[in-house]
Amino acid sequence: MLTGKTALITGGAKGIGRAIALKMADENANVAIVYRGSEQSALDTQKEILAKGVHCAIYKCDVADFTATKALVTQVVKDFGSFQILVNNAGIKADKLLIAMKEEDFDTVIATNLKGAFNMTKHAGTLFLKQRQGRIINISSVSGLMGNIGQCNYAAAKAGLIGFTKSTAKEMALRQVTCNAIAPGFIDTDMTKKLQPEIKEEIIKLIPLKRLGQAEDIANLCVYLSSELAGYITGEVIKVDGGLYI
Repeated sequence: MLTGKTALITGGAKGIGRAIALKMADENANVAIVYRGSEQSALDTQKEILAKGVHCAIYKCDVADFTATKALVTQVVKDFGSFQILVNNAGIKADKLLIAMKEEDFDTVIATNLKGAFNMTKHAGTLFLKQRQGRIINISSVSGLMGNIGQCNYAAAKAGLIGFTKSTAKEMALRQVTCNAIAPGFIDTDMTKKLQPEIKEEIIKLIPLKRLGQAEDIANLCVYLSSELAGYITGEVIKVDGGLYI
């Protein structure tokens, strides 16, 4: 489905990002994985992707750094010739109640989760507009739609990403570049595995499908939005949450 395409995925070493990278490779896309601190995870994911017979390279970069992301895009173009898919998946959490939240907790989450997407989209978008081709996928969250206790920083960033997605979609549509957002609910990742069993049980009670989602659920939608099948879809926010926010 994605033969001849190259996907750049931020936060692609672990969790949802890793699942997206692997699924893209399954569809014959070449993959550029961006990571910040998990070098061994990035190397492990790269090894698995290379075994699928496609090209894969890893890049260490803090997406919150405007200058570094510009250099990153330049290097990926040099290494792959070009790329046509950008997945803004990199994200962090610093959950605390508002009253207990420090300024740094707010600023760092906004810098990575929202400004990081701006940085990457600005630099990649310039390329996409020139080549009149591109798919931008922003990984938001249902927290950005419904809010969540202890996540005013995270929810603000993810809500901002939704507005960013819609504006970018309108600006780039004339050059056939699409931009969409995916809003995952509770996904079974390393982060949710750390939850106490009783807390996880209470969460599952809130989900109509009565189970956590899988990272592959997000990856499958990423592949679809990156393909020619989704060429007439832009500016959308698609929830993958088991019915949590209906």
